Amino acid sequence: MTDQPAAQPPAPDLFTWEFATDPYPAYAWLREHAPVHRTRLPSGVEAWLVTRHADAKQALADQRLSKNPAHHDEPAHAQGKTGIPGERKAELMTHLLNIDPPDHTRLRRLVSKAFTPRRVAEFAPRVQELTDGLIDRFAGRGSTDLIHEFAFPLPIYAICDLLGVPREDQDDFRDWAGMMIRHGGGPRGGVARSVKKMRGYLAELIHRKREALPAEPGPGEDLISGLIRASDHGEHLTENEAAAMAFILLFAGFETTVNLIGNGLYALLTHPEQRARLEKSLADGERGLLETGVEELLRYDGPVELATWRFATRPLTIGGQDIAAGDPVLVVLAAADRDPERFADPDVLDLGRRDNQHLGYGHGIHYCLGAPLARLEGQTALAALLTRLPDLQLAVDSTELRWRGGLIMRGLRTLPVEFTPRG
Repeated sequence: MTDQPAAQPPAPDLFTWEFATDPYPAYAWLREHAPVHRTRLPSGVEAWLVTRHADAKQALADQRLSKNPAHHDEPAHAQGKTGIPGERKAELMTHLLNIDPPDHTRLRRLVSKAFTPRRVAEFAPRVQELTDGLIDRFAGRGSTDLIHEFAFPLPIYAICDLLGVPREDQDDFRDWAGMMIRHGGGPRGGVARSVKKMRGYLAELIHRKREALPAEPGPGEDLISGLIRASDHGEHLTENEAAAMAFILLFAGFETTVNLIGNGLYALLTHPEQRARLEKSLADGERGLLETGVEELLRYDGPVELATWRFATRPLTIGGQDIAAGDPVLVVLAAADRDPERFADPDVLDLGRRDNQHLGYGHGIHYCLGAPLARLEGQTALAALLTRLPDLQLAVDSTELRWRGGLIMRGLRTLPVEFTPRG
């Protein structure tokens, strides 16, 4: 009697609520058994999921994979179901996540000056001021939902300041952004309405700023004014492009940071030994562990689960799998960053991890432009919370927490905590 080969375990269910809570076992199965896997998404679109680190890094830099949805030969049932809901109807498609060189190179150059290390360092006091002000609002109560009252408003107000949205209008942006998050995994109508309102506001703001633009830029000129100045000095930037750029910087810049802070704090609250390690480092006045720790939190349970859409412009092969021209490809950053072929003990949270070339902010020419600002916000937020509220703890059992069910982002709906009230 000969031994029979062991049967391959059944493929896991993807994109269920159980999967959203903890996708990592399913991703481990895919990495081992189907590292480049074709699946039907909840929207009805069929796409390839790339799950191994080496394949993911290759795909993120492969110029045969276009960001332009025009390369997707959409079947009737899938039309309009790639990209950000509502952006097509609001004429906001011409942004960095949807275009290729040379237009991508041109537009990225125009906004990159807002995210240089020097500019971000100059913005650090404002981020600290926002962080402390938000904590002041709930520190005396002894409890809060850290998503709603802290992780969500902090990056909204920060990116609004960078863009040049007047303070009196920033709560409108907060409401529109909240609609995007609340309905990101559900009916798209609310998102589309918010995008349309945001598009109308940005068009009006661009018009107002153009009329009031001084002849020469002043120190710390806001980003929208800089875009207008570029368009008025021969950079061939249309109003639609300027509005789309402002929109995507807000959309991509706030939710990633919401999730970085929320996921990161949740990881620390459920790994007390790593939290104690970081708190001791902060008490000693050392920031090295905070910096490596944020990178580890990005790797361990990062804010972006799948990189944004890519479309094959010609037949190609990824990880031994043939991809047809026009096929959508989604790089699963969450799977790649737990690949044991790249990271030792990938399912272990180690804030001091040194060899940590994670893909949390992408790779190649589409590497996240706002990563320096997001890192600053993440470091500032976590340090302030752990220092000012040292007995911070979950107010519910972790099994009661719910994760949002969207495709691209990974984040908690709520994060209820309690602590000793402080004046």
